[in-house]
Amino acid sequence: MNWTDCRAGYLLGALLIALAGWGFWWEPASLFTREYDLALPGWPASARELRIAVLADLHTGSPHNDLEKLQEVVRVTNLARPDLVLLAGDFVIHGVMGGYFVEPESSARVLRSLQAPLGVYAVLGNHDWWFDGARVRKALEGEGIPVLEDRAVPLAFGQTPLWLAGVSDFWEGAHDVRQALATVDAMNPVILMTHNPDIFPEIPDRVALTIAGHTHGGQVAVPGWGRPVVPSQFGERYAIGHIVEGGRHLFVSSGIGTSILPVRFRVPPEISIVTIRSVSDEASLLERWKAHAAMLLRVVVERPS
Repeated sequence: MNWTDCRAGYLLGALLIALAGWGFWWEPASLFTREYDLALPGWPASARELRIAVLADLHTGSPHNDLEKLQEVVRVTNLARPDLVLLAGDFVIHGVMGGYFVEPESSARVLRSLQAPLGVYAVLGNHDWWFDGARVRKALEGEGIPVLEDRAVPLAFGQTPLWLAGVSDFWEGAHDVRQALATVDAMNPVILMTHNPDIFPEIPDRVALTIAGHTHGGQVAVPGWGRPVVPSQFGERYAIGHIVEGGRHLFVSSGIGTSILPVRFRVPPEISIVTIRSVSDEASLLERWKAHAAMLLRVVVERPS
């Protein structure tokens, strides 16, 4: 083997080590806050912007996600000053390599420090049910965090009444959308939270926004290839982010913890901050921006030489 071949081998080895360090250590151990701005047709023009913190798939006990990390998640979320905090399920772990089980009661004691004027609400995920759904629910509600399983609660956001509905897990719950919306009136906007986004085709038009987790964004996103593993019957269709289908809006958070393999690559753990506004607000902002740009252009054109 000549020196050129040796050097290529060394470079390849170094690259593989760097990628392994990135995917199994640096990125899974990181924490980002990402802002999303959604203009929704179902959000009334009279309502002001609503700021929602979405914490999905905490999987406390997975590598890099101990109770100390959960305290950091709570601290950073509170600094974002959300109006509403939604916990989209999967608080515990099962069989993740290098992880260890954390009692749901311990996680709930940390999560009770979350602060938001409209409150903190949760749904359960498949891992919670695989462990003991009733126990996880009792732990959360014992710390003052209501769990919305196929039911809705009214909220008052300033002068705007709205509904928050929770649909139980698509895999392990009844996921009864009709029951979840049974008490909801037709006059006010509805935000719906669930764990698994595969329920989205069943969500009616009356829901302004559906919020979910579960997919972890696939945990790995390979340039030019996509997301090799997404736990969904729809593949990458509902893998991550803001999805619009038939005028209906879905937001899927990539979550914080890991499952099965403790790896993340180009899908970092995130606290998702979703700000929703009406479409008319967006149009108004665009018109103001255009007017401001036109004024600046006029000043430049009319400036004496």
